Amino acid sequence: MGLVSPAFGLKVLFSALGCVMLATLVYTISIDGLPFRKDLLTPWMTATLVDFYINVVVLGAWVSYKEPNCISAILWIVLLVCFGSITTSGYIVLQLIKLSPQESLEDPMYFILLRQQRKNGVDQKPKLSVVSARVLFSALGCLMFGTLVYTLVTDGSPFRKELFTPWMAATLIDFYINVVALSGRKQV
Repeated sequence: MGLVSPAFGLKVLFSALGCVMLATLVYTISIDGLPFRKDLLTPWMTATLVDFYINVVVLGAWVSYKEPNCISAILWIVLLVCFGSITTSGYIVLQLIKLSPQESLEDPMYFILLRQQRKNGVDQKPKLSVVSARVLFSALGCLMFGTLVYTLVTDGSPFRKELFTPWMAATLIDFYINVVALSGRKQV
């Protein structure tokens, strides 16, 4: 019996997560209609959406770094903004499919985080320095924390029954699937 690669397990995981989010989206639309309604924008839903889109910015930065050309990066980022973790899951599965058998057996998350070398052997200099990225992501973390504190102070506890709407549940599922993707790299 052959050894199952870590990449295979990740493909199954992210395929399943993408399907769970797709089913959640279809179910929520069928029972509660489209999400483009003002009555859904409670303070806690707004805070959740701020947190969700901060994760999308981080994932968009990775996609921008990873994609070989600007057009494909923009397309993937638009899909991330529109479809959230369904796109995240699909993108990760596609990156895992591109791995060589050796990369699939070693540390697939390491290899999908890397930018592919250009055919001429010369990789472009990153557009954003590590220091700039740290400053940007620190600012986003402060924004996330500030949003949480502000919403707690102005609207109270998020653990109230009236806040748990079908769209809040769907947004939280979407958010946490992206958190799984962001947490997927091995800490050194």
